Parts: sequence; C-alpha cells; structure tokens
Amino acid sequence: MRLLALVREMDRRLTKRMASCRKPEVHRTLSVVEETAEATKLWWGAAAVMAGVGGWKGRKAAVAGIAALGLAQLVCNGVCKQVIDRPRPPKEWIPHDGVEDRPGSSSFASGHTAAALAFTAAVAPSWPSAGAVCAVPAALVAVERVQSGAHYPSDVAAGAAIGLASAWLVRRLPRLVLRVRR
Repeated sequence: MRLLALVREMDRRLTKRMASCRKPEVHRTLSVVEETAEATKLWWGAAAVMAGVGGWKGRKAAVAGIAALGLAQLVCNGVCKQVIDRPRPPKEWIPHDGVEDRPGSSSFASGHTAAALAFTAAVAPSWPSAGAVCAVPAALVAVERVQSGAHYPSDVAAGAAIGLASAWLVRRLPRLVLRVRR
C-alpha cells in the first residue's frame, strides 16, 4: 500500500512540475510532436520512408516496427484502457490550455508512448541508425503526454513497458513459432 501511495505522490509532483513549463519553444516542439504522433501518423510515415529508401534492411525494420506498434496499441487500447478505468490528471494541475484537448478515455496506459517505444525498439535491431533517429521523437512523445496533462508519469512508464515488451515479442515471435513446429 505504501508503494501505491508513493507512486501517486510521484505522479502528482512530476505531472505538476512538467505541466508548469512555460517556455514557448518547448510547447511548440511538443505540440508538433503530439500532432504528428496522433493516430500513429509519425510512425507510419517513418516506416514508409524506411521501406522506400532502406532496401531490404529498411523493409525489415518497417515491418517489425509496424507489427510491434500494432501489438502495443492492441494491448493498451484494447485491453488496458478497457480494464483499468483511471481518470486523467486533474485539470487543476495543468496550468495551460492544452488540458482542454485531452481524450476522454482511461488514462492507463499511454497508447502514444507504447506505440512510439514499440516502433522504435522493433526498428533498432534491424537498422540501428534508424532506431536512433526514431528514439528522439519517441522520447518527446513520452514527455509530451505528461506535459500536456493527458497522462500521469506512471501511465507513460506502463506504456513504455508495453511498447518494449511488444517489440521484444514481435522480434522473437518467428523463432518461437519455428521452435513450436519442430
């Protein structure tokens, strides 16, 4: 019980601190990231570029990224948000206008973060430089979800864990299937 109280307190403190950032360049940058990441547009676009210019390596990375992204979205939006009904952070904690533009779904877990981390972590083994490039917007997506007031930090951490697990599973699935067939 003490651990849960500690997580709630850390969520409160970090959310209020991140949401109180008043630097206009930070807001602009995070707004652009959020807009491009909405409905996974950023990741689909990255996959298209990788497949178009990366040859076999790019196509392999793109397919792995999209597969992991799909699995992460299924787990976050199809399972977690349906089972765990957690309200978004209180509006009083968010001192900017972005708080009015939040989704009405459950806060747990962050689907945006799950998708971003799943895509990036699945791409990186096939094409490390593309994975490194994708890591920058993926990190910004995670920060934006808390800064905008859409999620608690623990929602983002859970989304990141789901994303990483999804990437791991997608990368390992072909080997697991081959073992089962033998």
